[in-house]
Amino acid sequence: MSSRSQIATAHRVVVKIGSSSLTGADGHLDLAALRALVDVLAARRAAGGQVVLVTSGAIAAGLGPLGLTARPRDLATAQATASVGQGMLVARYTEAFATHGLRVGQVLLTAEDTVRRGHYRNAQRSLERLLDLGVVPVVNENDAVATDEIRFGDNDRLAALVSHLVRADAMVLLTDVDGLYDGPPSRPGTQRIAEVHSPADIEGIEVTGRGSAVGTGGMLTKIESVSIATGTGIPVVLTTAQNAASALAGDAVGTWFAATGRRTTRRRLWLAHAARTRGRLVLDDGAVRAVQGGRASLLPAGVTAVEGEFDAGDPVELVTRDGHVVARGLVAFESRDIPDLLGRTTSALRDDLGAGYDREIVHRDDLVLTTPGRA
Repeated sequence: MSSRSQIATAHRVVVKIGSSSLTGADGHLDLAALRALVDVLAARRAAGGQVVLVTSGAIAAGLGPLGLTARPRDLATAQATASVGQGMLVARYTEAFATHGLRVGQVLLTAEDTVRRGHYRNAQRSLERLLDLGVVPVVNENDAVATDEIRFGDNDRLAALVSHLVRADAMVLLTDVDGLYDGPPSRPGTQRIAEVHSPADIEGIEVTGRGSAVGTGGMLTKIESVSIATGTGIPVVLTTAQNAASALAGDAVGTWFAATGRRTTRRRLWLAHAARTRGRLVLDDGAVRAVQGGRASLLPAGVTAVEGEFDAGDPVELVTRDGHVVARGLVAFESRDIPDLLGRTTSALRDDLGAGYDREIVHRDDLVLTTPGRA
């Protein structure tokens, strides 16, 4: 997708809406805002497109019924509020979509579902099947059981991961600001940035990390989400919920972020952005250059040290001598076996230890760069 006008005919779009766009000043769920969004998404479905909705708002929806005036600061109360609010939220979505003859399927995820490869693949299969059945997936973080993940970024990063999971053609982030500005929007003279074609376009832009009183994400989390999506070939529009219809029509609203990278496999996306690494491999300078070249596997001869405990197949970080992370990869050996391999050639390992030890520590197909390179 080379221009924003193509969103109008995109087959599959992920739409994410934040808490501040779904709640009123009194902390209650804003049913009018929710129904207005559903009307837009239902129209998209009627036109033949597929939509995945990533929604915040469970905690915000629970504030009013529990008599709370602000988002809870302690984890237990936040979890309880989410438990009350999530049921209300999905019930309202079910009712609103039903008026258009559409069914919804609730998909609750925690960060653990994105860092465990098996869970990640299960989520992908579930979302694909819902779409095949003509159901609108309504995705939210499972705040009722989340721990530190409850501050996952107001679902912004989750939306980017879901966009890749379902191979979306585009992602639309709906918030309470009508785009990215070249400074704080409240500052006189600042202007909305209409289009961003590369990270260089927004270098030096002042971005705040603070969200609204009922949400957790600010513009910083949205830019991080945009980076994940665009870096893997998915363009993004950032605008207000009121502009949802215009954004999906390809109109010049909000900020359009063009895709900057290539489509990649779900496994590589998981490894780059979602996997929880179990240890580290320290590389010599030659191995760093080879890995960053994008075509080489990591051989035992290029590894100088191993840190942490892990099993074969676990994700690990590949770092320079001074600790700078250059890549992530799925390791082929257990951590306890690697010290005997360090700095040795594959032929020497085959002669000394036998067949099976003369292979890569990380194969190039199981490796992704975390710093710029050709891979």
